[in-house]
Amino acid sequence: MKALLLIDIQNDFLPGGALAVARGDEVVQVANNLMADYQLVVATQDWHPADHGSFAARHPGKEVGDIVELDGLEQTVWPVHCVYGTRGAELAPELNRAGIHHVIPKGTDRNVDSYSGFFDNARRKATGLEDLLRRHGVDEVHIVGLATEYCVKSTALDAVDLGYRTVVLSDGIRGVELHPGDCARALEQMVAAGVQIDEGDRNGN
Repeated sequence: MKALLLIDIQNDFLPGGALAVARGDEVVQVANNLMADYQLVVATQDWHPADHGSFAARHPGKEVGDIVELDGLEQTVWPVHCVYGTRGAELAPELNRAGIHHVIPKGTDRNVDSYSGFFDNARRKATGLEDLLRRHGVDEVHIVGLATEYCVKSTALDAVDLGYRTVVLSDGIRGVELHPGDCARALEQMVAAGVQIDEGDRNGN
């Protein structure tokens, strides 16, 4: 069975949000157009405590995009974003919530970030996504969402590693591009790991 994974389509990652992804709002309609084609649709949701260690504000003298060490791991620091209970952490209002069967929170531990929808960045804890997919007999996942070179990439790489046939739908992803070429390099990494990139157009235009 195929499942559709919607990665972090949240207000803070959309234009005007705390960690806005350029043209990030364009993935919403793609996601909505896809939902009816899948028996299982799962959304992931960054759900951070207000003092999360990935926030630049927690590291005096550090600016967004700098690298720090967080609990033994290299960590890019970000603006305060997707703090649980805030509007920024909510799924995009235009996203068809009725078409989503489950929402998986991630990034809930202040001491480690969770780019992937499956695990935190140290793989110390699982989010429950794999268990959910296994219970439903899923063997193939299709991925859209934000952002290409972080949470989309990490989710796709973990999915392949866990044995799922994994397809990233390129018209339904957008990236941060802290450094020029980051998104292209992320796509190359995914392909090298066995992820299929589907370049179809599902915008409905």
